[in-house]
Amino acid sequence: MSNTDPVITDTSVGAARGVSEVKSLHLGEGLGGDVSQASQASQEPYDDEFTAPTKEEDQTLRKVAANLPLVGFALCLVEFAERASYYGAQTLFSNFVQFPLPEGGNGAGAPPRGTQKTAGALGWGLQASTGLVLLFKFLAYIVPIFGGYWADTHIVGAIPSVLQKGKANAAPPFVIGLLLLAVGAGIFKPNISPTVLDQHKSQTPYVKKLKSGETVIVDPETTNTRTMLLFYMFVNIGAFFMLATTYAEKYVGFWLAYLLPGIIYFLLPLLLLGVYRRTKKQPPSGNRELAEAFKIGWTALVQSKFQFWRKDFWDSAKPASLRRKGIEVSWTDISVLKVAKTVEACDIFWFFPIYNLNDGGIGSVSTNQGASMVTNGAPNDVLNNFNPLTLIVAIPILTFVIYPFLERRDIAGALVQWKVYQLSPCGSHASTCDEVANISIWWQIPNTSLSAISECFANVTAYEVAYARAPRSMKGSVVAIFLFMTALSSALGEILIPAITDPWLIYIWGGPAVALAIQTVIFWFRFKHMNSENYFADTVDSSLIEEEQVSPKREV
Repeated sequence: MSNTDPVITDTSVGAARGVSEVKSLHLGEGLGGDVSQASQASQEPYDDEFTAPTKEEDQTLRKVAANLPLVGFALCLVEFAERASYYGAQTLFSNFVQFPLPEGGNGAGAPPRGTQKTAGALGWGLQASTGLVLLFKFLAYIVPIFGGYWADTHIVGAIPSVLQKGKANAAPPFVIGLLLLAVGAGIFKPNISPTVLDQHKSQTPYVKKLKSGETVIVDPETTNTRTMLLFYMFVNIGAFFMLATTYAEKYVGFWLAYLLPGIIYFLLPLLLLGVYRRTKKQPPSGNRELAEAFKIGWTALVQSKFQFWRKDFWDSAKPASLRRKGIEVSWTDISVLKVAKTVEACDIFWFFPIYNLNDGGIGSVSTNQGASMVTNGAPNDVLNNFNPLTLIVAIPILTFVIYPFLERRDIAGALVQWKVYQLSPCGSHASTCDEVANISIWWQIPNTSLSAISECFANVTAYEVAYARAPRSMKGSVVAIFLFMTALSSALGEILIPAITDPWLIYIWGGPAVALAIQTVIFWFRFKHMNSENYFADTVDSSLIEEEQVSPKREV
């Protein structure tokens, strides 16, 4: 989104530098209202220690990103450790559930060396494996409770002696561990990215002179874009830990594969203790503002007779409109504008469930596809590592090459599945075939890598939008709503489980790709206007109201 709004107010500059012009807010028709009442709301001013750019500087100076404070990098390391333990364990679930203990193996789940066999434990089949993986993702992104992260619990179900006693002994501790891991992830994930972004000293543009002598504008949008790209790179460095766990699963057994994420997890308390006192923490606002937001939304629905598509939908919840009906409320126009912006940000997230279905396939279908191909010693789930590997390479290129240059200036999965069916000795029943298709597992790389590159644009932008477009008191909630979209995509995947079987796997890959292509066109026409709007919603609203109420000019 561009931080340059085409409609700006006049600014006067005296002996000292003038305060930056206040940019108008594009909320469409029907968002005008009781300015006098709204102007009473508290305004978040520019940071005192930073000099805001003038109108001329805003139009002419180059915009750069602020450096991430050291504590921000430390929090990224915390995210790395959490994601390493999360993905390191999650990637093992498919084989653990789908395939039985391999004959001739070491009894810990590892297959005999030099064979094309796959690691396994429970032998419940593809549909059960997909169902449990999707349930895990659903819980990890819907859990709204607080508590401890008990990530090491699931190791018990992978001890060789427990596995060898059969499914009845191995399954309960595994499922309990899976649920606890999902709960821990659900508690941690919505809070970490807003906390990293909060470590920046300023969330408003300011002028700075570089060592080279060049005067630039340190821009919050550019800063947050770079920060989220770096944050997402740490996420995927952690996710790359799957490489260690998949090879441990293949050559040693599940006990070591599950122990490794547990060891990484124990880095978390040490890292958190080291950065706690230096972390900039936003004080909680309590439930008042969140409850008020729900009241505003419900009032708008009731007063508009649930016609949420109307251009004047939010007008109906404004104090002036309600006062004409004899209704007095405690909120202001500012509050309504903030809720409108928050809802608009959340509208974007509704497009992510279909996207997530395409990002790596549904449940265990990618791992199952790899098990039907020639591996030559590579674990069938090793190709999952090429998603984070691609991101680790692509993010620095985007951050330090592509985006700075611009400042100055999934059908593949279905094709591979079709080839597997064509070359498998069992034809279109390759998933349950004892022999593999004569096609290398490395043909999964294009699909995995393309998905990863798309995440650089989709997921990183979503985190950024969630932070920038939500009021300060609702940033965590909006990030949680974005993460909830992953839960919805998992629920949609659960609905498709009956179809996740041979010979329909081609359609399981191809169907979501077609749906995503259609929704991409809809998304462009629905949200292209946001590119010309102000970046932060929380800091603009109050300024706009004051500008309209007091004067079109401001002198220093």
